[in-house]
Amino acid sequence: MATLLLIVIFIDFVGLGIPDSLFGAAWPAINSDFGLPLSAANAVTVTMTVCSIISSLLSAKLTEKFSTSKITAVSTMLTAVGLFGFSISKNIYMMFFFTLFLGFGAGAIDAALNNYVAIHYKASHMNFLHCFYGIGVTLSPYLMSLSLKNRSWQSGYRWAFIIQLVITIIAFVSLPLWRKKDDSAETAGKTTRKNTLTQLIKLPGVKSTWLVLFGSCSLEYVSGTWSSSFLVNSRGLAVDKAALFVTVYYGGMALGRFVSGVLSSKFKPQQIIAVGTIIIIPAIALVVQPFVPILNAVGLFFIGFGNGPLYPNMVHLTPIRFGTQMSQAVMGSQMAAAYIGILSMPALTGFLAQKFSTDIFPYCLVALYGIMLISLIATRKAKISNN
Repeated sequence: MATLLLIVIFIDFVGLGIPDSLFGAAWPAINSDFGLPLSAANAVTVTMTVCSIISSLLSAKLTEKFSTSKITAVSTMLTAVGLFGFSISKNIYMMFFFTLFLGFGAGAIDAALNNYVAIHYKASHMNFLHCFYGIGVTLSPYLMSLSLKNRSWQSGYRWAFIIQLVITIIAFVSLPLWRKKDDSAETAGKTTRKNTLTQLIKLPGVKSTWLVLFGSCSLEYVSGTWSSSFLVNSRGLAVDKAALFVTVYYGGMALGRFVSGVLSSKFKPQQIIAVGTIIIIPAIALVVQPFVPILNAVGLFFIGFGNGPLYPNMVHLTPIRFGTQMSQAVMGSQMAAAYIGILSMPALTGFLAQKFSTDIFPYCLVALYGIMLISLIATRKAKISNN
């Protein structure tokens, strides 16, 4: 039963990943169809991320009241509705409305399932969980690249909706599998500490952890959102080939998390994080070089490969470092910090690309990597108690 439930959770995380990479891959075509400025993507990404931040911060209360299983099923359904809405959108205002469903759905399921797996399963399971997220974010831009060959980004969203609808049905059908786990989680929740944001800020190591996830997720989403536009506008690639290169990036992220899951039985999460951080350095250098476009794709692949394991390993360390009684509150705050990065940095990159050019893209990656690296060093120095 526990194994079957874990499989369902993995499938749920495929569903979490599907919406996240579609918009960046499709935006050059959407931008052209709607006749919008390049930075107009910010209206959609900012709205989605604000909704995700709100639902992440509310995740502890929502999970305690409704259970992880119900939050998972309903949140997946919300993202399916959002994808369907995008597939029928005739203008940016319709997209703006359906973005609310994607944002609120993603934030709640992300925080709830991450905390659940961190408490109940091993580090390898956490890495494999995020590997399945990587499968979702790899699959969707590939479908979009096939759709863009026929100049129809709407059909890419329709295919994504169909897959998400199937995952939603699985989530609701599997609710009985959660019954015993939900009961035990509810009992544990009664002893969970009630923590305000002010109290969380005072915890040793929590601020640097927020900045690590801020930097890592900013790097992830700036790469996913703007690499396609960078390759089209600055490197002269066709729209469908650029979308395929985005698939390569997310494939690297999925592979990195899979390898991390395999190695987690022999190496500590901190060691895996350190190796991934080092890999990103030459990867960004390959993206910066302007001479061989295929090397840009290789660089994107290794940015995904190196950065991919950081998020699941940092998340898995949460109950270990801060204690199971505080983990859901800390987890929610970590997800919010990550979403703030997802909110602000792609938007800032879009603004800079509009003001100057998409040539600014690789240098934004360098800056975000610096934030992540400095914060990781500070986190390792912090004295953290799990009492």
